[in-house]
Amino acid sequence: MGFVSFLGRVLFASVFILSAWQEYNEFGIDGGPAAKSLSPKFDVFSKHLSVQTGLQVPDVEMKYLVAAAIAMKGLGSLLFILGSSLGASLLLLHQLIATPILFDFYNYDVDKKEFAEIFVKFTQSLALVGALLFFIGMKNSMPRRHKKKAPKTKTN
Repeated sequence: MGFVSFLGRVLFASVFILSAWQEYNEFGIDGGPAAKSLSPKFDVFSKHLSVQTGLQVPDVEMKYLVAAAIAMKGLGSLLFILGSSLGASLLLLHQLIATPILFDFYNYDVDKKEFAEIFVKFTQSLALVGALLFFIGMKNSMPRRHKKKAPKTKTN
């Protein structure tokens, strides 16, 4: 059962690893195509967030956000493969931040083709969030193994 669990974690984390690797290879000086496509979506999300909540999102360069996403996905994936809850938490944090920004189906009309495509990707991302929450919950519900100490012999 241990190998099957490990294989499952490797296959699950491969989604994040391949995504991080692709973004890393295309990063360049300005953050690459990921930063260019993220910039307008982040602006729309920031305006939407400030209108709905009154919170002002600080100005940041997209290349730093892309670099942070690459680091979170890479480190989180490696730790997740090793069975760490910290790795799953990093991946969960990435998903919770990136999902509403990247898959902004709420900015499209329901009748449009783009709405359906983005909504499917959004729901797939939510499935990843659910799987990560399940892993963290299972990891925290399992009792930790403690080595039993050998009883000391009584000497009189």
